[in-house]
Amino acid sequence: MSDEQVASAAAADPDARPTSPEGAASARRVPRIRTLRRALALTQEEFAARYHIPLGTLRDWEQGRTIPDQPAQAYLTVIAHDPEGVSRALAARPA
Repeated sequence: MSDEQVASAAAADPDARPTSPEGAASARRVPRIRTLRRALALTQEEFAARYHIPLGTLRDWEQGRTIPDQPAQAYLTVIAHDPEGVSRALAARPA
């Protein structure tokens, strides 16, 4: 297929429309879990323990088997913005 045919086919398919620059700019950004974890220099086990996320869940997110639900996405965004603050808040909570 030519580039024009590919673009035309994508535009005609409601499930495969390309994202416009405006749509991409307004899309919500959720940090990539593996990138976030590596930026914090933590292993999967350390990240899961520090932020009270089940290790299996973290692995599923990182390997693309599942995606974080909306509350988990919000939690990951907060971790990305203030990882030490989240860690302190979790450490200070009663057991």
